[in-house]
Amino acid sequence: MSVTVSTYAGKIGWYARKYLPGMASDFYLKLQYLKRRKVSKKYIEYFCKCKETPQPLNFLIETVNRCNSTCEFCSANRNVESRPFCRMEWELFEKIINQIAEWDYAGYISLFANNEPFMDTRIIELHKYIRKKLPRAKIKVFTNGLLLTVEKFVEIAPFVDLFIINNYCEDMKLHRNVKELCDYLKMHPKIHENIDVQIKVRYIKEVLTNRAGTAPNKKAADKPIKEPCLFPYTDMVIFPDGVVGICCCDVTEITNLGDLNQETVQQVWAGKKAQKFRQQLRDGRNGHKFCAHCDFVDTGLRVNLIKGKRK
Repeated sequence: MSVTVSTYAGKIGWYARKYLPGMASDFYLKLQYLKRRKVSKKYIEYFCKCKETPQPLNFLIETVNRCNSTCEFCSANRNVESRPFCRMEWELFEKIINQIAEWDYAGYISLFANNEPFMDTRIIELHKYIRKKLPRAKIKVFTNGLLLTVEKFVEIAPFVDLFIINNYCEDMKLHRNVKELCDYLKMHPKIHENIDVQIKVRYIKEVLTNRAGTAPNKKAADKPIKEPCLFPYTDMVIFPDGVVGICCCDVTEITNLGDLNQETVQQVWAGKKAQKFRQQLRDGRNGHKFCAHCDFVDTGLRVNLIKGKRK
């Protein structure tokens, strides 16, 4: 087991995001676009030329569409949440996981898109079922850590490969319960040897991306964004009611590529709606109304997955 605690760009980056939020956001985006542009375009072309649609590299499944944090960059935070409450029925969850298992799936899967997964009280059983049905998958947990305890971590750890805690705060310090977990893990390094734990200290008021105009603290770009977007080719985002959205930037769940109550995972992923959407974004985001002014960018996971496929 490895445990790391990090802050993006250290203290300099922290204070830049705090006191120069617009400038920090613009610099970050330009840097990420530059780093990811070439590999993104290459994978998009590869994907579009395949006779058989390649599998998703990343599944994002919301089993409950609620979050308990107040992050100012997110329209799913508890102060501005506008979605009707929804929790995925167990039968639908089983159906989705069973269909993914038919692929002998070995990519990434998480119960997170715009939610706090620990707000679903079934979280241990959900991950246990995923591990049982998808033994080759890389199961990752994204959490803000507010509901986390050492006991909960010990329960879920046997079923998880990657555990990421985004410790959102204003003082660059770990929350008390996150600090307790961190201390516990460092004292017991051999108990959970097969899990990678990453604790990221993040500024709760920072400006990130506009997320297709949904971010509360950043407007959509004035001009259409021509940068490539990997999400339609790598990610399958599933809302709690079984509807498949175009990406995690659809916080209010208005897009629809298919309904898993009526179709299979495979049918939706390779379906006409999804294929049409990918063709619209093949040469840039300006090909689709929802995406045209969105500046969201992959933080690195998808690019690393693409590079891993080539090895």
